[in-house]
Amino acid sequence: MTLFTPMLRHSPLTEIFSDERTLQGMLDFEAALAVACAQCGVIPESAVNAISGQCQATKLDAEALARAAANAGNLAIPLVKQLTANVKQQDEQAARYVHWGATSQDVIDTGLILQLREAFTASEALLEQLISALTVQIQQHQHSVMPGRTWMQHALPITFGLKLAGTLDALLRWQQRVHEIKPRVLVLQFGGAAGTLASLKEQGIPVTRALADTLKLSQADTPWHSQRDRLLEAGGWFAGVSGTLGKFASDFALLMQTEVAEVGEPVAEGRGGSSTMPHKRNPVSCAAILTSTMRIPGLMATLYASQNQQHERALGGWQAEWETLPQLITLTGGVMQTTLELISGMQVNSAKMRANLDITHGLIMAESVTLALAEHLGKAAAHHLVEQLCHRALDENQPLAALLAQHTDVTPHLSATQIEYLLDPQHATGSNHHFIGQVLARAAQQTRESI
Repeated sequence: MTLFTPMLRHSPLTEIFSDERTLQGMLDFEAALAVACAQCGVIPESAVNAISGQCQATKLDAEALARAAANAGNLAIPLVKQLTANVKQQDEQAARYVHWGATSQDVIDTGLILQLREAFTASEALLEQLISALTVQIQQHQHSVMPGRTWMQHALPITFGLKLAGTLDALLRWQQRVHEIKPRVLVLQFGGAAGTLASLKEQGIPVTRALADTLKLSQADTPWHSQRDRLLEAGGWFAGVSGTLGKFASDFALLMQTEVAEVGEPVAEGRGGSSTMPHKRNPVSCAAILTSTMRIPGLMATLYASQNQQHERALGGWQAEWETLPQLITLTGGVMQTTLELISGMQVNSAKMRANLDITHGLIMAESVTLALAEHLGKAAAHHLVEQLCHRALDENQPLAALLAQHTDVTPHLSATQIEYLLDPQHATGSNHHFIGQVLARAAQQTRESI
């Protein structure tokens, strides 16, 4: 479905999981295996160059390999056959030592781990760019007062900077998590037919060490052929990042509604138009992000279901991961890339944010008045009084300030100047700036640590 790739998967992560790179990851395992076996005296040193020289995806017939995999049950079996045939053409003796001591799942799983390592690297780079772009926007809009909304209704004033800081705060945690995850996930898979490396006899562990060193992967305490928690954890990280950015896109699209109009997506020729309505400016970036984030939970469900793998090698569960995890990762890559473009070029209408605070005639500030009156009337009485005046303001289409200034239970305690101050949203953002400052400080710290 490459027609949708520019819309949903236009990030560096997509190329990492191309067919060619998938085959190359498996071939990188085979080349490293030959090196490790030779280092441990399991195969002749003379076989290494002949084998590794043929470990290039471009030297394989990918179409024939794919057709053969339908009968073989996986890609590794026909890959090893093609590789062996290619090596044999160069060195008949060396061909005897291709794939020595390994099983198909070792090839496929370790190839996937090598791709996953690249995917983490590319994702961390995107994450750093997102953090940087958000930091710039937060600093610019930390004083842009807007309605906070709960249950889709006006609640109390916040700033757009605080809204963005919530997203940055979450992304900083995902940045910390990926550093914790990688040592657990980027682990060699090497167990042979049943996870014992019996075919390598006493050289099983030395070859494992040499293979892990060659590929720069950690060693597992046991082969993990049917223990798939590492891949589940990796998938969970990508799904979690996409969830955070999906929430951002959902909020952004709501703020773009015609009646709200507080933000806008970047402007470009042909962007967000309609085939019939010339006036439309649709939130196309948000749509692309949400399209992916709606699919990703289902892919995570498949990874969860795939934890049930029978005995030492799975029937169905392992195979279900092959397309699922790459799809999840490449969709997340698209979410990250699209969000980066959205944040970097978004339009913010601070004046409309301020105007929207006034559409309820001051009702959004009712809590401030209630708390001020509570010092004189008690909390319950003050709440009841202000609630009644709010209902009148709505029913009679009058400003709350006018009703407060006329009420005999209010005027003995609050002057017109005090009422005006209490109803000014600019004075009611609480610890907004403290929270923003904390997040920006942590972003700066984590950026320094990553350099």
